Amino acid sequence: MLKRSYVEIDLDILRQNYRILKETLHDGQEIMCVVKADAYGHGAVPAAKVYSSEGCRNFAVSNIEEALELRKAGIEGQILILGYTPASFAGELKTHHITQALLSYEHAAAFSGSGIEAQFAIDTGMNRIGLDADDPEECEAIIRKFSKEVHLTGLFTHLCSADTPDNEENTAFTMEQIGKFKAVSERVSDLALPYIHCLNSAGGLFHNCYGNLVRFGIVLYGLKPDISNTLPEGLRPAMTWKSVISMIKPVRKGETIGYGRTFTADHDLMAATIPTGYADGYSRRLSNCGKVLIHGKEAPIIGRICMDQFMADVTDIPEAAFEDEVILLGATYNADDMAEDLGTIGYEVVCDIGKRVRRVYKGEEKR
Repeated sequence: MLKRSYVEIDLDILRQNYRILKETLHDGQEIMCVVKADAYGHGAVPAAKVYSSEGCRNFAVSNIEEALELRKAGIEGQILILGYTPASFAGELKTHHITQALLSYEHAAAFSGSGIEAQFAIDTGMNRIGLDADDPEECEAIIRKFSKEVHLTGLFTHLCSADTPDNEENTAFTMEQIGKFKAVSERVSDLALPYIHCLNSAGGLFHNCYGNLVRFGIVLYGLKPDISNTLPEGLRPAMTWKSVISMIKPVRKGETIGYGRTFTADHDLMAATIPTGYADGYSRRLSNCGKVLIHGKEAPIIGRICMDQFMADVTDIPEAAFEDEVILLGATYNADDMAEDLGTIGYEVVCDIGKRVRRVYKGEEKR
């Protein structure tokens, strides 16, 4: 099954990426490693163990299931749930020392008196979650109220356009967001909350001017917050997605390939079948426009991506043979490159890789 379709994660690259990003911090700052969505498809537990071995003691996840997975794997330190958790899980949060984001007054009230560790989300302009920073007095009143009813450990916000630093309007909005967040946090500075953070991956790279935590996410995995970004030197993608040639056959001029007969050969060609498909997370939008690498050479996808397989033109790769390795994503064609072909973002590409695509780890013995 390993040959059919699998993802190889280089833990040494994750380790090196962490070290490079650590060098970008200001005095008094620490990294919060974002390992939600199974560490963006890389494997939350193996990734978190690498970061833990490098000294990280702050992690962020999306939900309580992800948080409990880390705790059960022995991950220590702060684990912050960035999204919604019902108050009925207060016992689990407290037992496992998991920090819950409080998304609104009502959400905070539901946890009132529970004694959980919590941080307030502050809405500075994304209009997704959090107390409204446009009313700092009300924010202050709510924060002070609930600081007596839960174990409040911090405040955070999220920057929604920090990934386009060359756009003057977006940069101005980002600085406005940071200013609003700073105004709220300074109103409650006497509470001496240990964690004040507003910087996501893009914020940490391009606007690192406030807070004592930097929530590095996608850049830990060597990918860009936005395709226009330039990453610090040395950051590399840690993921390689591999498959295999399961069959090669000649296709004559005029014959069609795949569902819907969307590809017609305009010359005699050799077609390779590759046993990976959209059920594995290999996007159907790559039909007739994507490419793979075989023997280091590009092979264009021909016909529609099927649920479990697709075809590629290997006419110009005469050495291609049954059971040869196929690189779907790798160093020279990574998730950011595929995302550009798909008109999306690298986040979606790696997060969409399915569970039936086995993860294999290089450098695991060094954890």
